[in-house]
Amino acid sequence: MITSIGRALMELGKPDRSTYLACYFDDELLRRRVQTQLNRQESRHTLAWKIFHGPKGELRQKYKEGREDQLGTLGFMADVCILWNTVYTARALDEIRAEGKKIAVADIARLSPLGFEHFNFLGRYNFALPEIIRDGALRPLRRPPPGQ
Repeated sequence: MITSIGRALMELGKPDRSTYLACYFDDELLRRRVQTQLNRQESRHTLAWKIFHGPKGELRQKYKEGREDQLGTLGFMADVCILWNTVYTARALDEIRAEGKKIAVADIARLSPLGFEHFNFLGRYNFALPEIIRDGALRPLRRPPPGQ
C-alpha cells in the first residue's frame, strides 16, 4: 500500500525523470556513456554466470545465511578473476612497452578485465603451487606463435 507521502515523492520524481530523458535523447555522448556502462555491467554478469554454472545456476541453500554465503563467494570469485586479468594485462602491457612498442592510450582504455575464455571453470583443480609462484613470482606470459 502506497502512502500519500509515497505518492507525493513519486510525483516529485517525474519532472526529474522527464528532464533526464529529454537530455538522454538529445545528448549522444550521454547515450554512449550509459551504453558503455551497461556493456560493462553485462560483461560482469556474464562472468558471474559462467562462474556460477554449478548446480544449474540455482541457489540451493534453504536458509538465508547459506544463500548469502553462496552469493558472497560468487562475488569473491568474480573479483579474483578480474584481479588476475588486471595483473596479467598490466604485465603484458609492460612487456610490450619494454620491447619499445608504443601503445595508444585509446587502445588501453578499451581493455577489459572481464574476459574469461582462458579460465577453466570445469574439472578438477590442483592447488599445489609451483615453488616460484609460492614465492610471489608471476607465471610467465604465454606468447602467440610467430606470424600471428
